[in-house]
Amino acid sequence: MVEVRFYDTVNDELLKFAVIISQSNGKWVFCKHKERDTYEVPGGHREDGEDILETAKRELYEETGAITFDITPICIYSVTAPDNFDGMETFGKLFFSDIYTFEKELHSEIEKIAIMDELPINWTYPEIQPKLLEEARKRGFLPKKEEIKWLFFDVGSTLVDESKVYEDRMKRIADLSGLTYEQINKYAMSFYKENKKGDLEVARQLGVKLPKWESQYERLYTDTKDCLKKLSRIYKIGVIANQSLGTSERLENLGVRKYLDLIIASAEEGVSKPDRRIFEIALERSRCRPENAVMIGDRIDNDIVPAKQLGMKTIWVKQGFGSLWNITDENEKADIEINNLSDILKYL
Repeated sequence: MVEVRFYDTVNDELLKFAVIISQSNGKWVFCKHKERDTYEVPGGHREDGEDILETAKRELYEETGAITFDITPICIYSVTAPDNFDGMETFGKLFFSDIYTFEKELHSEIEKIAIMDELPINWTYPEIQPKLLEEARKRGFLPKKEEIKWLFFDVGSTLVDESKVYEDRMKRIADLSGLTYEQINKYAMSFYKENKKGDLEVARQLGVKLPKWESQYERLYTDTKDCLKKLSRIYKIGVIANQSLGTSERLENLGVRKYLDLIIASAEEGVSKPDRRIFEIALERSRCRPENAVMIGDRIDNDIVPAKQLGMKTIWVKQGFGSLWNITDENEKADIEINNLSDILKYL
């Protein structure tokens, strides 16, 4: 009988193997040995004097031809089997890798790599490797809920911190109106608490032109990049946002475009949230059913309500002025409420 156990740490000298659960563009990456008709997760023996992370990187390159990739440790595993190492417990380290580019030729005993939508049936090590994948799933590296396929994010006050932009806008409204920044900000906050767009309402009430949106002050929230990186290993990631032209370029400059599979922005589509058509465009292009998608945003009116009406699951990120929204109806209640992006990882 083969027994597989999992640990958080063991003495480094006990680690004899590295196994790397791998994906590319959301699909599984498995190896087929030249002398077998079965599939296996990339991995292999640690060489003398080699750091276990270097083992993982070397084996991933040799067995899949991976050139550019992210690699993250998951945990320690052990295998005890009567016909291996005299029945002694042997240890290895389990990793997760997201592969971006491959070399054209392989340089090992591996005959080919297989990129699959589903897990194989004919495993090389059926008593071991499916258990490694299940442990990775439990630890948040693979989907906990198979029915969720796509996560769609808003941009402003969800992925991007707009607080400095709003501060600049309020200061310029103050200059135009002759009031102080503190007065304008307090005035705007009162409108946001009434479920209105505070900066717009203040400008209207004071009879001044709403100042231009200065996107150069936009910054990512501190946890945005790490959150998208982790989630993109498991789900397809999209954007549904009311944004001006050039959304893809701005997200590229902010360093997160590589984690996004689809961007649907109002300026390019000619339709804005909360119009359900922009959500329908996203679902159509992603070929995703509403029940298999989650909308994540800060605005109840723009993000949560229309997504719920279509049958999407919803997460309200209570960041920015959207966090001041006063829930008045059942259809405004999101499935999940969180205070920052990192909290998403507790649920997905």
